Amino acid sequence: MGSRRLMASICGLGLLTVSVAHAEDWKLAKDEDGIKVYLSEVSGSKYKAYRGVTTIKADVASIRKLQEDVSGSCAWIYECKEQKLLKHEGDHSWTYTRFDTPWPVTPRDSVLDVTTEEGADGSVIRHLKGVPTYVPEEKGFVRVASVDGQWKLVPKGEGQVEVTYQVHTEPGGSVPSVLANSFVVDAPFNTLKNLRTRAEGK
Repeated sequence: MGSRRLMASICGLGLLTVSVAHAEDWKLAKDEDGIKVYLSEVSGSKYKAYRGVTTIKADVASIRKLQEDVSGSCAWIYECKEQKLLKHEGDHSWTYTRFDTPWPVTPRDSVLDVTTEEGADGSVIRHLKGVPTYVPEEKGFVRVASVDGQWKLVPKGEGQVEVTYQVHTEPGGSVPSVLANSFVVDAPFNTLKNLRTRAEGK
C-alpha cells in the first residue's frame, strides 16, 4: 500500500515536463462514479500523461473559489500535505506544494506557475507549469523536475460544469516508470471526486 500511495502522490501532483501538448493517443483507463480517466504516452518521456473528466453540479464561480483557496485546496488534491501561495500578480499565481510519501522514500515538493485564462463563454482554463528553480530547494525534499498541465472549466447549462484535469509530470529522483504509471489513475480520479464533493456541498 505504501508504494501505491507513493506513486499516486508523485504522479498526481495537483491543483499542479514534456508538454502535455505532446501527449499522443488517449486511452480510457477508468470509468467510474461519473469520472473518466484517460492515459497517454508522451513523446520523449517514460511517464504517462493523465486526463480526468467529470461533470459537477455547480457554477464556474463556485469551483474557481475552491481552486483559488490555495491552502484550503490541499484538502481535496490527492495526497497533498501542504500548499501555499508564493505570489499573485495579474492572471499569474505561483504556488508551492508538498506531497505525502510513505517512509522511507524522500518526500516530493513542487512549484507551479498557474496562469488563468477566461473564455467568452464563461469557461476558465488554468495552465499549470512547473518552475522548479523559482524558490530554493527544501532540505529533506526532492523537487519535482517538471509539471505541465491544465484545469479546464466549461459551463454546460442547467447548473453544470464540465471539469477536465490534465497533467504530465517528471517526478525527479529515482522512480520506476512502470510502477508510477500503474497508479497514475488514482490522482485525477480522487482529486476530481473530492473537488466534486465539495463543490456540490455533499
